[in-house]
Formats: sequence, C-alpha cells, structure tokens
Amino acid sequence: MGYIFDPDKLHSLSKRVVGMPREQMFRQLTSDLAEAYPGYIETNHKWIFNLTGGACGVMTILHASLSEYLIIFGTPIGTEGFSGTYRLDIYDFMIDGEMWVYIGDQPTERSVYKPGEVAYLAPGQAKAYRCPEYGWMLEYGRGFIPSCLPTGLGGALFVGIDPGIVWQTVKTYGAATIRSLLKGKF
Repeated sequence: MGYIFDPDKLHSLSKRVVGMPREQMFRQLTSDLAEAYPGYIETNHKWIFNLTGGACGVMTILHASLSEYLIIFGTPIGTEGFSGTYRLDIYDFMIDGEMWVYIGDQPTERSVYKPGEVAYLAPGQAKAYRCPEYGWMLEYGRGFIPSCLPTGLGGALFVGIDPGIVWQTVKTYGAATIRSLLKGKF
C-alpha cells in the first residue's frame, strides 16, 4: 500500500476549519479527517510536548506509519526553531496564527504563511521558522518517516533532557505505526 493521504485534500480540509475557536477547530478537523480517511485517524487527542530543532510546541499524532505521519502541531505562545533536513515531503497547513519561514538556499527571503495557506518543505531542504505569537498547523510528512526521528526526538533527549517526552512520542508513534502495519499500511 502506498500513500493514503492527498496533500490537496488535506489542504482543503484544513481551510474549512480556519476561524473556528481552537478546541472546536481541532475537533472538527479531526472529525473531517476521520470521515475522509476512515480507519486511519486517531480521534483522541493526546497532546505531547515537542522539542525539535530548538522550537517548543505541542503535537497530537493523528496518523503514523513507516511512510506517512499526520499531526496537529502548534503553540499558544510562539516559538522558533530549525526544521532539520529530511528525505521527506513535509506540508504545513496553517489553521491559526502565522508561521514565518526562510529556506537555507534563500537566507535573505522571509515567507509568511497565514491560516488557509500551506508551507512546503522539499526533501533535502531545511528551513528556519517562527510562529511569532502563536501558530497551529496540520502537518503532513511523507517518505521514510523513521529517518526524521533523531531530529524529532533529539531536543527532548539532549536539550530538554526529558525522557518522558521521548517515551510518550515513541510509544504513541509506535502504537500508531503498529496499527497501520496491521492494516497492511507501510
């Protein structure tokens, strides 16, 4: 089985919740995703701190497999950091707030992404990003997902020195990946 998520459909679904109060926005987006992709979306939000590339936010894993992940990521107080460089396509569908970005090969150009817009990070690219006051996004990654785990877990392990965050992330990602594998989804 290949990729099940379509970036255009994810973008369309994420735009439908823009402007809603946050809790309603998260519930509606999750419900819409579960309807569009039955059996592949975790509907119970388990928020986990995420310390990746110097940025601090929270995430809830909606889908995880060896080839795709789908999360809601964000912060109510702002953050900034480094994406890391991956062999993945990563789409950030903004649903609330702003994300400011510059790409490594264009270090003097800032792009600003607002609700309803999508920021795309191509394989092999890296970006610096900032959510100046707050920012929430539906993030979709496709490619060999385990290759991004060292960067995704490194901040919690070596900077925050918080094995609890590492354990919660590995446990939640691992359980979702096993559920996907049992359905024949790699």
